[in-house]
Amino acid sequence: MRLVKPRLVVGLVIVGVFLVLGVIAPLFAPEDPTAWNTYFRNKPPSSLHLMGTNNLGQDIFWLLTWSIRNSLWIGLSVAALATAIGVLVGMLAGFVGGFLDRVLTLCMDVVIAVPSLPILILISALLGGNASLVIIAMVLVIFNWPWPGRQARAMALSLREREFINVAQASGESTAKILILEILPFMLGWALANFVNTILVAIAAESGLAIIGLSSLKEATLGTMIYWAMQHQALLLEQWFWILSPILSIMLLFIGLFLVSTGWSDYFATRRGRQ
Repeated sequence: MRLVKPRLVVGLVIVGVFLVLGVIAPLFAPEDPTAWNTYFRNKPPSSLHLMGTNNLGQDIFWLLTWSIRNSLWIGLSVAALATAIGVLVGMLAGFVGGFLDRVLTLCMDVVIAVPSLPILILISALLGGNASLVIIAMVLVIFNWPWPGRQARAMALSLREREFINVAQASGESTAKILILEILPFMLGWALANFVNTILVAIAAESGLAIIGLSSLKEATLGTMIYWAMQHQALLLEQWFWILSPILSIMLLFIGLFLVSTGWSDYFATRRGRQ
């Protein structure tokens, strides 16, 4: 039985294409893709403009690559910070237990109970749609770290009863060393799947805010690309690449990340079952 499932391979290929478009391709942009009136407006696709130009005088292809880059930055940064904080706090709470566990668990429960979307909308509205991507990312980190934290705590509670943990404690190893060397390796596979899921959540949240005009409209993301296309009547102008390319990109990126997440979970579960 193969450990690597086809869905994982397909997901990695899709995500790999987006990484090329969002990380490597923007380096070759001839002009600032976000600047208005750089090119003649509403030009059809050609060898010079692969997807044509929009009503703002921007090259749609290079604008798309720039938007993918910023959306990936939000997703990756939020996922990395939220997963790292959640795993570390959850491991500490579950392994140490006692008063520290109760306090950290209470903090996680309180944050989980507060809905993040209204808070994001409120912050964005107060800033008049000028909230920077960094601010949006930090808010998303605050509301997303408790989810991996709760799961990491449950895993730590189970692992601390294992015989090898008792041996490590009896040999005088410190709590930090036990957490990093003994418990963390058991969580890496699950943490990667959670990391991918959090990328989805972060990109979806920012895109939703951007489409209604409450994200950082000065920054190009997949959501703000849709917002400006709607504001300038891309459908009436039949600027299909302008409006459809970010929508299809979001859909394909979500499918790719979902396949990677589920494929990696299956791979990790199968490998763990063979051990």
